[in-house]
Amino acid sequence: MIEEKFDAIVVGAGMAGNAAALTLAQRGLNVLQLERGEYSGSKNVQGAILYADMLEKLIPDFRDEAPLERHLVEQRFWMMDDNSHVGLHYRSEAFNEERANRYTIIRAQFDKWFSSKVKEAGATVLCETTATELVQNDKGKVIGVRTDRTGGLIHADVVVLAEGVNGLLGTRAELRTRPKPENVALAVKEMHFLPREAIESRFNLKGDEGVVIEAAGTISRGMTGMGFIYANKECVSLGIGCLVSDFQKTGETPYGLLERFKSHPSVAPLIEDSEVKEYAAHLIPEGGYKAIPKLYGDGWVVVGDAAQLNNTIHREGSNLAMTSGRIAAEAIFQVKSRKDEMSAKNLSLYKTMLDESFVMKDLKKYKDMPGLMHVNSQNFFLTYPQLVSKAMQSFVRVDGTPKAEKERKSMRAFVEARSWVGLFGDAFRLARAWR
Repeated sequence: MIEEKFDAIVVGAGMAGNAAALTLAQRGLNVLQLERGEYSGSKNVQGAILYADMLEKLIPDFRDEAPLERHLVEQRFWMMDDNSHVGLHYRSEAFNEERANRYTIIRAQFDKWFSSKVKEAGATVLCETTATELVQNDKGKVIGVRTDRTGGLIHADVVVLAEGVNGLLGTRAELRTRPKPENVALAVKEMHFLPREAIESRFNLKGDEGVVIEAAGTISRGMTGMGFIYANKECVSLGIGCLVSDFQKTGETPYGLLERFKSHPSVAPLIEDSEVKEYAAHLIPEGGYKAIPKLYGDGWVVVGDAAQLNNTIHREGSNLAMTSGRIAAEAIFQVKSRKDEMSAKNLSLYKTMLDESFVMKDLKKYKDMPGLMHVNSQNFFLTYPQLVSKAMQSFVRVDGTPKAEKERKSMRAFVEARSWVGLFGDAFRLARAWR
């Protein structure tokens, strides 16, 4: 077992952990990264979206060798009832640029590649190693970690907690509380394999163009949650997630929701005759700005999902994870360069730098949205999707009924379902939370 003391230990090898370990190693620090999986990405079988700008700051030439699937040229938003959807599409030829803005990726492949860059930068990466305990001195300062390996006590000046939303190290050490069920979503995903030509035909793509579909409505059975579909080169990543607290309250099952989503008339043709080869479940932080725990302390910082850094409105997570990992590493490097102690006072630089980034500015902007969606889930994810669908069907159906009568009937349906007070109240609360 490694005996030397490290400048930094990074616990976790996801987006945030790899970004932190890579940045620290690039700055010349002696870094140890611990990953409990067989390799970085071994626990991630799902597809995901990669935001190029954030990775470019870490690896400028990543496009030359990273295992990328498709570059996204189209975004679709669906509001669904049980047998139809109302959609908003945005597609632009501008996204067919040489240096694309967003890509779909397969996390198992991408994370493994990302980890290889961490090793190339000089970090020591130990896989199949679980950090079981944060080691603290008699003053409460974190001075290293204990692992499940023989003689597994490893010292470091600072520990970066990139252990995911349900990470136990921080909670066991009472540095942060365990996330509440209403602040965490459980998402289930499947990978549906199809011939490349079938994917491009069904999604109206050519070459390496890609599309992402995000869906909300009755598919979540009145719970706070969304479905999603990503087109990869030779497979489609499809899934749905809802708050853990809603699963507890309703007794619905994640797999049951996924089956309903897959069989929806708008979804089924996209994956018809596909072969399902992978299935995974994953916890996602959904609490937003108000759920962010303390981000630093004596000898430690927390990044990525472990810090609840996820923009639930724009469905952005990996970019916040990579950015927080990089910023934490830059703050640690600055403290180290000054030969200062890794105290809470000095590591507060991380929080200061993060506050000045888009990460905290975006999360603060939408700080009231998670609570609004949770409290009003029946209206936003059940009542309104059904009403909008009926109104749209009435609008496009030609049956001899005067248009004015149709409009009155549609409006009357909204008022009967929510009342004028309810409608104006919902609009006001949504606008206020969005500001």
